[in-house]
Amino acid sequence: MQNTRHKTRATSNERQATDKGLTLIEMTVVIVIVALLASFALPAIRMLFNSFQSQSGTRAMISAALASARAIAAEHQRYAGIRFQNKYQEDNKGCQYMIFIVQDPEILAWGFRAVEGIEPLKLPDSVGVMDLTLVQRTYTLYTVSKITEVPINDNSLIDQPSEVSETTTFSIIFSPSGKLVVHQVQVRNRNGFPDTSTNNDSSDDDIFNKKGKVDAGLAMFYQDDYCGAWWSPWSGQDFGFGPEFGRNSFIIYERDKFEETYKKGRAWSDYLEDLASQKIYINPYTGTMINR
Repeated sequence: MQNTRHKTRATSNERQATDKGLTLIEMTVVIVIVALLASFALPAIRMLFNSFQSQSGTRAMISAALASARAIAAEHQRYAGIRFQNKYQEDNKGCQYMIFIVQDPEILAWGFRAVEGIEPLKLPDSVGVMDLTLVQRTYTLYTVSKITEVPINDNSLIDQPSEVSETTTFSIIFSPSGKLVVHQVQVRNRNGFPDTSTNNDSSDDDIFNKKGKVDAGLAMFYQDDYCGAWWSPWSGQDFGFGPEFGRNSFIIYERDKFEETYKKGRAWSDYLEDLASQKIYINPYTGTMINR
C-alpha cells in the first residue's frame, strides 16, 4: 500500500514536471514565431536608423542643439552657441561634430572655448553642414583688423582643402537673452593659449587645442589659429581655422555627393548651387530653424 502511494506520487511529480516544460514541437513553433517577428521588425529598425542618418534626422539634432545652446547662454549669462567642425582636418573626410561653446572674456574679448562637461555631438556620417562662406582676414600687430566674407558661388571657391575646412567650420551664437547675434568668434583652448612661436604654454584641453596637440591625438579640434597669418608658426599654410563672424544660416549636404563632385572640381555647379536655394535660416528671436 505504501509502495502504491509512493509510485502514484512519483508519477504525479513526473507529470507536473512534463507539464512545465516544452516539447520539441512546441519549441520549434516558438523559434519560428520569434524568427518571423524579428524579420518583421528589421525593416522598422533600418528605417529608424536611416531616419537619423537622413537630413531630417540631422535637422532634429541641430534643432535640439540650438535649444540647448540658448539655455546655456541663459544659464551662464554669457554669449554661447554651437560650432560645427570636422574632427580630422587633413583630408576633410573626418566626422563633423557640433561643439557647445561659451564666451570667455579672459581668453579674448570675443574668445570662446568649449563648454566644460558637455561632450561634442557627432553628426551622422552620411551628411554634413556648410555655411557656404569663405573668410578673408587682414592682420595688424598680431590681431585681426578686418574680416571679409566671400559667398561661395563658383567652382574655384570650393576646390581646395582649406576652403572645405572654412565653409564646414562655423558657429551659431546666442546672447544671454536668447537672441541670435552675429559677432566675431575666435575659439581657443580653455586656458586661452595661442599657437605662436613666442608662446610655449601647454593646455590640457582635450576639445580645442593647438595643432600639435590635435595631431598627437590629445585633443579633437584645431583652435582658431590656422588661417595663414604671417606671424603664425604655420605661416603661409592656410588650414581654414581662424576668427570669423557667427552665422545665421547653413545648408545640409550629402557627403558622398559632395565628395564626388569635389573630386571633379565641380562641387558648386554640379551640387552646391542647387542646395543654396534650400538654405536653412535661424529665427533670431526663437532660435528655431526656418526655410525661406
